[in-house]
Amino acid sequence: MKQLIFLLVAGLFFTYCKTSAYEVSAEESNSISVELIQKSVPLFVGQDNTQAVQVVVTNKQQEASLELTGLTVYFDSKKQVKTLASVAVSTSAGEDNRVFARTEKPGKKTELKGSIVLNQEEQTFNLNFKVKEEADLLAELQIQRIELQFGNDQTVEVLPTIPHTYRLAKELRAAGQDQADTYRIPGLVTTNEGTLIAVYDIRYNNSKDLQENIDIGMSRSTDGGQSWEPMRVIMDMGEWGGRSERLNGIGDPSVLYDHTTGTLWVAGLWMSGATEKDMLWWASKPGMSPEVTGQFVVAKSTDDGLTWSEPINITEQIKDPAWQLLLQGPGRGITLEDGTLVFPAQFKADIGEKALDGGQYSSHSSIVYSQNGGQSWHIGTGAKSNTTEAQVVQLTDGSLMLNMRDDRNRKDKGENNGRAIATTSDFGKTWTTHATSNSALPESNCMASIISADLNVNGKKQRVLFFSNPNNKNQRTNMTIKASLDEGMTWPEKYQLELNEAGGYGYSCMTMIDDKTIGILYEGVKNLYFQKIPVAELLRNLTK
Repeated sequence: MKQLIFLLVAGLFFTYCKTSAYEVSAEESNSISVELIQKSVPLFVGQDNTQAVQVVVTNKQQEASLELTGLTVYFDSKKQVKTLASVAVSTSAGEDNRVFARTEKPGKKTELKGSIVLNQEEQTFNLNFKVKEEADLLAELQIQRIELQFGNDQTVEVLPTIPHTYRLAKELRAAGQDQADTYRIPGLVTTNEGTLIAVYDIRYNNSKDLQENIDIGMSRSTDGGQSWEPMRVIMDMGEWGGRSERLNGIGDPSVLYDHTTGTLWVAGLWMSGATEKDMLWWASKPGMSPEVTGQFVVAKSTDDGLTWSEPINITEQIKDPAWQLLLQGPGRGITLEDGTLVFPAQFKADIGEKALDGGQYSSHSSIVYSQNGGQSWHIGTGAKSNTTEAQVVQLTDGSLMLNMRDDRNRKDKGENNGRAIATTSDFGKTWTTHATSNSALPESNCMASIISADLNVNGKKQRVLFFSNPNNKNQRTNMTIKASLDEGMTWPEKYQLELNEAGGYGYSCMTMIDDKTIGILYEGVKNLYFQKIPVAELLRNLTK
């Protein structure tokens, strides 16, 4: 469950963090210096992308008549440039905000001609890349160099400090679509048919967590995420009990695919009866009925996500009445080779540990599982106190690894800041703290994603773990995917790829689209982004 403090400071995430993620280079002449700034952000298909590249021109001698007459962008491949619908250059100086030049026929050498007098000592030009709606999401773009021409017959050329690759992304859900204020809490899986199933919160009124008017939505893609069908609402508790939809919200979904039967499962948290101003994280109480405590509800699809069952309440099977709250991951669950279904879970219980949020009940990450195809469900014990949103993978020895958000990291920004990790070989009856717990994977106290894949690496089949989160101890910025070739013991920097340095709400969920491609769905601010990343690029061509 997300804490209210993060929603109160969410506005801070609109700003870009000026970190080493920026690629900055500069060239100078006697009277002019030019600086090229490349930001680690994706280019969104069908949109104008104005934040990726900036060119800063400094008129060192402050010549009153210094005129910029042309800017030429050299891309590294004509094939890559075919993804662009247009390229434009704009500038903003005081009240003067204007387009310097634009072309709808970009090429490997894209020339932009115009005229603007540089009447300030320093002036910033933004490159606007409009990406075609139908552009292949695996396409990439790279700038070789930029050349500027001035009216005094000077030409200044600036090169990137190091090659920087721009990857494409799709805004899967945007604030305001389908009368919803906010889309949050991504989950993502791939079916046996190759269909991608994305689930998320539809927050109609605002960005607030439960209790609110929230439904669980689903998007479906049959072409590897290149295009998506219209959104479906798959879990909506309506006005149960005669109470308004704001008092019957359901959210924080976790999606699971049973590859042995072809069944999709989605788990959600529902509660009826709390007041609109109450946050369910605290308003839920010990007990079992919907009016008193949060409910663990599932729905399933047996036709590849086309239709879904009515909600099935399994709270009575797995919740201890003494617990304040029980809910799923969120994100995604897994199916073991023997068909066992495993959802990550979390519960709040008064079992001796001090609650860091000041309440009586401490949160504990755990798992919920079924060994008979979802007919009945069971729950493990808590892996660690004051842990919440978790994700689970199976290791080669058959044990389960639980990767957990640890609330201790709110205050600890030092060496011990990181995801809590524990393993179990008995479905959560007992847990063993992993050697890397709270040290290997830095976090800013946020939900994260971890998945496993059996891949051919250096000619041998081995299990690879992939992890994604905002790779920053202090704030939810720098969305990054990391890979481990030793089942989570190490996460080498050479196997890490930053997707987006910009801030957002920071939740993410990954899936293997196929054995060569990772799909990731992650949060911006009120919206959800989807990207495709080649495994070979992340693993430096180790896979064959």
